[in-house]
Amino acid sequence: MGARHQLLPLAALLLLLLLLAAAAGASGGVTSGYRRKAEATADMPLDADVFRVPPGYNAPQQVHITLGDQTGAAMTVSWVTASEPGSDTVAYGRSPGKMDLSARGTHARYDYYNYTSGFIHHCTLANLKHGVKYWYAMGFGHTVRTFWFTTPPKPGPDVPFKFGLIGDLGQTFDSNSTLSHYEANGGSAVLFVGDLSYADSYPLHDNNRWDTWARFVERSVAYQPWLWTAGNHELDYAPEIGETTPFKPFTRRYPTPFRASGSTEPLWYSVKIASAHVVVLSSYSAYGQYTPQWAWLDEELRLRVDRRATPWLVVLIHSPWYNSNGYHYMEGESMRVQFERWLVDARVDLVLAGHVHSYERSRRVSNVVYDIVNGKATPVRDLDAPMYVNIGDGGNIEGIADNFTRPQPRYSAFREASFGHATLEIKNRTHAYYEWHRNHDGAKVVADSVWLTNRYWMPTQDDSN
Repeated sequence: MGARHQLLPLAALLLLLLLLAAAAGASGGVTSGYRRKAEATADMPLDADVFRVPPGYNAPQQVHITLGDQTGAAMTVSWVTASEPGSDTVAYGRSPGKMDLSARGTHARYDYYNYTSGFIHHCTLANLKHGVKYWYAMGFGHTVRTFWFTTPPKPGPDVPFKFGLIGDLGQTFDSNSTLSHYEANGGSAVLFVGDLSYADSYPLHDNNRWDTWARFVERSVAYQPWLWTAGNHELDYAPEIGETTPFKPFTRRYPTPFRASGSTEPLWYSVKIASAHVVVLSSYSAYGQYTPQWAWLDEELRLRVDRRATPWLVVLIHSPWYNSNGYHYMEGESMRVQFERWLVDARVDLVLAGHVHSYERSRRVSNVVYDIVNGKATPVRDLDAPMYVNIGDGGNIEGIADNFTRPQPRYSAFREASFGHATLEIKNRTHAYYEWHRNHDGAKVVADSVWLTNRYWMPTQDDSN
C-alpha cells in the first residue's frame, strides 16, 4: 500500500505536466518570461549631447539621407540651416580630399501653429556607382560639414545585404539605447516602420521636437539610408489649432523616392536594394478599392515585382495586421482585409509593422477564405503567406505595451514586452537570417531569431528557429 500511495502523487505530477504541455501547444508560441526593469520611459533632457546643435555659424544640422531613386544609384541628402538659407550645393566624391562632383538642391520652410522651421534643404546626388563609398559635404559659405555613405550594391538575385529594422523610436533614454544597439550590430540601411519624433505628443504638437529628433538620429542616418514609413504620429492633423494638412512636418522634412516606382504620393512607394524588393504602404492614407494607393499596389505586385531579379519581397506598414496585444488591437484589420489576399498571392516573404510598443513575430499564416457565411474567420498556417513582425519597440515616450492576450494565439510564434530592434540579413536568393535584440541585453545578444526561406525559390519549405 505504501508503494501504491507513492505512485499516486507521481502520476498526478505527470498528468499535470502533460496538461501544461497541451496548453502550451494550444497557444502555439512563446510568450517570453523576460521582465524588463520597472523604471518609467523618460525623455532625454534637451541639453543632452545627442541633441546638441553643431558648432559654427549656420552649420548644417539634422543631416539625413535616403534613396534618391529606386535602386540607390542616387541618394537624396537633406539638412537644415537655422539662421539663413546658405548654399544648396552638396559636393561629393570618392575620397574626402577629392570631392570633385557637385549637385544643387532646393530649400523651403514651413509654418506649424506657432512654429516656423529652419531652412530645410534637399539635394539629390545622381549617377552614383553601386557599392561605392562616397564622401559628401555641405554648408559652403558658412560652416562646412562632411559625411560619407556607401551606396547599396546593384540589385541581383544573390546579392547579400543586411537591413536594420526599427520602429516607434522617439527620443527617450530607451530610444538612445535602441539606436546604440543597432549601430553595434552593423546594418547597411534601415527599414523604418513609422513614428519618428513623437512631436505630436508634446503641447501644441511642438515641432521643435522634430528638430531635436533629427539631431539625435543624425549619427546613423547621415551615414546610411533610412527608408521611411509614415505612422500615426506623423499625421500631425490638429484642427483644434488650425492645422488641417496631414503629414505636413513629415513630408516637408523626409523625402521618399516615390516617383521612381510610379507612385503619385510620397507615402507609398517601393525600392530595390540588393536582392530585396521593398514595398512601403501608408496605414493612414486611403486604401479602399480604386483609391490611388490601392491602384498603385495592384500594379506594383502584378507588373513591377520580379522575383527572379529581386527574390525577397518585403512589405512595410505601420499598423499591424496580426497583433495579439490589447494595445491597438485590430486597428489594422480593414487594411488586412483589403490587401492580405494580394500579399498571399504574391508570396510576400515578410511584413514589418510598428504601432504596438512591444515585440511579436508570427508564423506564416493567412486569413483569406472567410466569405461571411462559411464561418472560416480564423488564421491558419499557410506557407504562401508572409511572416509578420511587429517592431514598434523602439523606445518612445508612451512606454511598453504589456497587455498580451491569453492564451497566446496559434499564429504567434514569439512575443515579449521589451524595447529593442531587429536585423534582416539576406544571404542569397533562398535564405535570410532574422534576429531581434532587446535593449536590456548586451548589443550582440540575440533574444529571438529565425532562418527565413524564400517564398519564390523555396515555397514549400518552412522557416526554422
